[in-house]
Amino acid sequence: MFIGEYYHAIDEKGRVAVPSKFRASLKSGVIVTHGLDHCLFVFGNQEWAALAKKLISLSLAKSNSRAFSRLMLAGAMESKLDAQGRILVPDYLKRYAGLKKQVVVAGLYNRIEIWDTNIWKKYKDRKSEINFYIAEQLGELGI
Repeated sequence: MFIGEYYHAIDEKGRVAVPSKFRASLKSGVIVTHGLDHCLFVFGNQEWAALAKKLISLSLAKSNSRAFSRLMLAGAMESKLDAQGRILVPDYLKRYAGLKKQVVVAGLYNRIEIWDTNIWKKYKDRKSEINFYIAEQLGELGI
């Protein structure tokens, strides 16, 4: 389980430290891919396999299905934690997410998201303005 918000720097080689409390769950490796809202998604191998199975079962006849599958699958890269608990983020994914020097590593239960610190702050500021509306909508769903 991944929860919490952690601030780290990307080193000159493009490596990001994974919070120490997340590392045990990721020993067998991770998949880093395009996320939504200008972030990166990081999945453990089991979660990735479950998601990939769903993605490949989407209809090839629907353009949105093809587009989402391409976003997630073609942009994905396997990585392993190094001895210091870091993962390599390739340049194309850093560009996609606008990652500069400082990043936020956010735990979202079954995945990790990596955000540029400034983009994360803007995202949170925007969403905090409408959280009451979001909560009300979710309340209608029984959440």
